Amino acid sequence: MYSVIQCDTEMLKKYDIAGPRYTSYPTAIQFSPQFTEADYRQEIEASNQSSKPLSLYFHIPFCSSLCFFCACNKIITHTKARSIPYLERLHKEIALQAELISASRQVNQLHFGGGTPTFISDEQLYQLLQVTGQHFNLAPVDKREFSIEVDPRAVRPETIPMLREFGFNRISFGVQDLDEKVQEAVNRKQSLEQNMEVVETARSAGYQSINMDIIYGLPHQTLDSFSHTLDVVISMRPERLAIYNYAHLPHRIKAQKLIKQKDLPSPVTKLALLELTINRLQEAGYVFIGMDHFALPEDELVKAMEQGTLQRNFQGYSTHADTDMVGMGMTSIGKTDNCYSQNQRYEKAYFQAIDDNKLAIMQGYQLTPDDKLRREVIQHIMCEGIVDFPRLDQMFGIEFTHYFAEELRLLKPMEEDALVQVGDQSITVLPFGRLLLRNIAMVFDLYRPRYITDQLFSRVI
Repeated sequence: MYSVIQCDTEMLKKYDIAGPRYTSYPTAIQFSPQFTEADYRQEIEASNQSSKPLSLYFHIPFCSSLCFFCACNKIITHTKARSIPYLERLHKEIALQAELISASRQVNQLHFGGGTPTFISDEQLYQLLQVTGQHFNLAPVDKREFSIEVDPRAVRPETIPMLREFGFNRISFGVQDLDEKVQEAVNRKQSLEQNMEVVETARSAGYQSINMDIIYGLPHQTLDSFSHTLDVVISMRPERLAIYNYAHLPHRIKAQKLIKQKDLPSPVTKLALLELTINRLQEAGYVFIGMDHFALPEDELVKAMEQGTLQRNFQGYSTHADTDMVGMGMTSIGKTDNCYSQNQRYEKAYFQAIDDNKLAIMQGYQLTPDDKLRREVIQHIMCEGIVDFPRLDQMFGIEFTHYFAEELRLLKPMEEDALVQVGDQSITVLPFGRLLLRNIAMVFDLYRPRYITDQLFSRVI
């Protein structure tokens, strides 16, 4: 029923370049401080006319320990009270944002990311949810897609059921790797018992979908050690798996300087780890969604892929991404049809803005008509694997083959390598091409010349 991906190591080597993950288009490197709070307010006012549902994202930046591989915006502290002033501002930001948004617009998606969201206490989590419910029109419990990222080392047994009662139905556990030597090298010691316990707790509480994050390319990983990790993870049968490529960027991410280059797998080993992962998960019945995401056939991601309703946003692949997103907390990103906005990156600046009764907008981007067209093309590539020319001609008043004549020329080598099939009316991503969606999408990215000269993104493989 589903196409099985056959790996071709030489072809993967050929296309292993740096490039965006396309959780947005244009990507965040195009954001500018010239986009101001006044611009954001104007865009939200315009978006209210659409009555689109809302997605809320809350960034909880606190962690008790530093994972050396992590590229997230975080604050490392053992002091639980450290979160109190941050949460006070977050509550105020909720009120400030809600004032701008029509009360008729329903929140059907909500996500807590980090950092470690469960760093804060159950009482603080519940209060945050209560404040959100007071200011926003939350969908009925059975209509919500509410999710949270959880570190199995830092969650209380009662937290998972409490969130389920509030309407959370998706949960993501950071596993990364189960080998002790690998865990020690990245400063994340996490026992199998801890992983199994949180999975069992989530299942008992009735979560509809459990995701596990795994990383390949970490120090000391071997085919044997990673094979064991995959065996154990598959035995726990999470509905979704995200298998991320570790991007070693110590020039940009200070913590990664603590990882020794000599301990990382060679490029050959890294490719073998990817091939092992793809083969093992497909043999176990998982469907390859795209890039680094897998799901069981009955999961909603697979159903959305089949129905052509799969979307991609800042949280990755989603079934409800056709919403306006409101990002709250440090460094959070929001979006409407016409713009992206990002909050202040550092705590002091974030606090100052909220204390001054201002939104914490640091930068953003207003999309041009060309951006919207290219965003639509890239979405179709990343989510559906089909770009229908007549559909886009009608939507944007263009002639696709004329507008994208240069891009279609650039696709020729990919067509020869069986990544895509280009017809008179469409572009179809072929099974192996689904491993290289970023490369295919990059062809339609107007800003791609910057990616060649600047070390801005991780490598594709």
